[in-house]
Amino acid sequence: MGISNRFSRNKDQESVSDISNNNGSSDNDKIGLEGPSKLQDDVDIIDLQEALSSDNEANIEDLPDDIAELPKIVREAVTFEDDPSTPTFTFRYVLLSLIFIPPGAFLDTINSYRTTSAAYSVFFVQIASHYLGKWLAKVLPNYEVNLYFFKFNLNPGPWSIKENVLVTLTAASGATGNQGTTAISVADLYYGDKTNPAVALFFMWCINFTGYSFAAIARNFLLYDPKFIWPQALMQTNLFNSMKRADSNIKIGSKQMKVFFGAIIAMTIWQFFPEFIFPMTSSLAFLCWVAPRNEVANFIGGGLGGMGFLNISLDWSNIGSSVMLSPYWTIVVQFVAFVLGAWILIPAAKWGNLTSFKHGLMSNKLFTAEGDPYPTTELMIREGHDIFFNQTAYEVYGPLHMGAQRAWGMFFDYAAYISAISWILLFGLKDVSQAWSKFKERYTQKTTSRKENNYKTISETYSDRLNKIQSAYPDVPLWWYLVLFGITFVVLITIFATGHMFIPWYTYLVALGFGAVIVVPLGYLYAISNFQLAIGSFNELMFGLIIQSRSGGKHPASASSYGAIAGDAWYRAQYMLQDQKIGHYMHINPRHVFWSQIVGQLFGVPFNYLALRWAIDTKRDYLDGTLTDPLHQWTGQSIQSYNTMAVQYVLVGPSKLFSLSYNKIIPYGFLFGALAPVVIYALHRAFPKGKFNLWNITVFSSAMSGFYGNLSTGYVSQIIVGTISMFYFFRYRHKLWARYNYLLAAAFDTGFNLSILLIFIFFSAGKQVTMPNWWGNNADSVERCFAL
Repeated sequence: MGISNRFSRNKDQESVSDISNNNGSSDNDKIGLEGPSKLQDDVDIIDLQEALSSDNEANIEDLPDDIAELPKIVREAVTFEDDPSTPTFTFRYVLLSLIFIPPGAFLDTINSYRTTSAAYSVFFVQIASHYLGKWLAKVLPNYEVNLYFFKFNLNPGPWSIKENVLVTLTAASGATGNQGTTAISVADLYYGDKTNPAVALFFMWCINFTGYSFAAIARNFLLYDPKFIWPQALMQTNLFNSMKRADSNIKIGSKQMKVFFGAIIAMTIWQFFPEFIFPMTSSLAFLCWVAPRNEVANFIGGGLGGMGFLNISLDWSNIGSSVMLSPYWTIVVQFVAFVLGAWILIPAAKWGNLTSFKHGLMSNKLFTAEGDPYPTTELMIREGHDIFFNQTAYEVYGPLHMGAQRAWGMFFDYAAYISAISWILLFGLKDVSQAWSKFKERYTQKTTSRKENNYKTISETYSDRLNKIQSAYPDVPLWWYLVLFGITFVVLITIFATGHMFIPWYTYLVALGFGAVIVVPLGYLYAISNFQLAIGSFNELMFGLIIQSRSGGKHPASASSYGAIAGDAWYRAQYMLQDQKIGHYMHINPRHVFWSQIVGQLFGVPFNYLALRWAIDTKRDYLDGTLTDPLHQWTGQSIQSYNTMAVQYVLVGPSKLFSLSYNKIIPYGFLFGALAPVVIYALHRAFPKGKFNLWNITVFSSAMSGFYGNLSTGYVSQIIVGTISMFYFFRYRHKLWARYNYLLAAAFDTGFNLSILLIFIFFSAGKQVTMPNWWGNNADSVERCFAL
């Protein structure tokens, strides 16, 4: 059937009932993924938001208006048929959630204490739960359980893709780590302060639920409007629909799944080489091959402790699926930032006059003026449960010095946070204002309605087909979020007011304020670009500024408590919004998505805490440095890093930290973040065809703050893979891109995680097994940069 015949129906006759009944629509209206995959717009790859122009096989005018207004890449990934009667919240869903959440929550928490880690991929859950669900549908009895308050059927019918979606979203919420474990671990390991188990559990629950409640701030701006595509959600949607079509014996679906599983197997096998057998492939330093013992050549070309110039990585962990999801402009901006930071500023600092402190150029540690590691533990005086700053020791050891790269990393870290707010005020204000107008319109009372408080539906505010489909379901009422926030507020303010979790109660209010301000700007950026800002040390700096003049003891773990609250207010809001967008694309009842997040956290947090206690109780001597783990796995290096940062910001304080002349410029990062978007905006207005609006300062600054000195390999590989995927194939081979790009991205991530898990089980879980040294695994340097 041709495109014009497929969409020949009079658009004015379409209604919500046409879509939501009879499994979605009549035969003429059924548009699966295989339909929209033919809609090949000739688009400018630089801006995915403008991916609607012309069609190679038919004019876009031949499409119904409510489909044509969706971005092309959305039309290619979603389906336009739905059966609202399909079961989602079932016994099978609960059972599978209970199976998949505990191992993920436990492993992800354990990873924060280890050098190597066992991976637990959401794609593994997505795939495994699908096939387990189909098996349960065959073996469970068709038996109705009638309890006093409710009843349910053990096996309500064939396994549905909606159940699969809900299990995956629940696992994405619960089968993860928890930021609250950091403060609890720092206090216990380094200061002997064990947190009450009940306090720990409720703190961990509430910081995440606070973030979920904060999703209400941004959902009406970023969830329903089709222009906000949420690329990560599109990738998972593509995989769900491919599995659905394969189950329906649709030819393209079966072919897609063969490619998907083939890619998983190939990546799983390949990752054994860079991760274990042939580590040299993780960082191919060509300059080191030319001059293996030349110090300058090694420093310039080395990717492990060097600049990484012309360095190629064949390790997927150094590339990642983001370069197959993000708009090409995001990939380019990040690479430009890497080039400036690693290939220009580092040599200027090492061989030029960029900095007067030449020690620890690419180190993440703190130093004395002579370049020795700073003894931060000497700056603490313990009196009971209070910890005080040792001014005498500080005068002996002198101010804290940091390497040049760490200094400009902090500068741009602060700039990234502020620029997100400036950027949305300049470039996103129109979009947000339109969304706000539609939000008010949606909640405007209908005076002609029989019901006093009957509000407009989403489909009357947003007219695209996906919102029409979703109008068959009741939306999540605002008061649900308010109740969730109210509960967490009461619990947390009680915890802090009674002296638990180390922070003054008023700093909790400040953390909430900063979290609320940043949800929309960072959510806006993530929804259009797939770029998630790592807030980094900004929250800890804010906490240090708030309490530096406070008299009395200051517990170092307090910085992590504050950071967990302010950080999760954004991170968990983003997770909630992204999962709701997946539900939007997959036609899931929004209330079921909401509760899947709550269920995931209720199940997951106890296992986070059990993992924390097991690690500390059984590996304490290794984690606190009393003993050295003979396997060099239980190092607790992540916790140590948080403790060092806590001493830096809480005990020493920002004033002393930035007292040195060459450190005084670091706080000016806030000014740069505020003003740089203004300059870009002026250039954009003066030269609208110059695409200056794509040079996002938040993306640039965040990339500049990346710690390249630790690992500068992979960035050349990222721009190569991104150019192939998001430029060449997206523009010139779009049909192949639409069918396989997201699937391959998911398959490569799944294969990588499976390989890491197998390596962990085979070689690290018990007795550590090391790969014998050979040419591709040199004992002195796997890169063969022998002078580095």
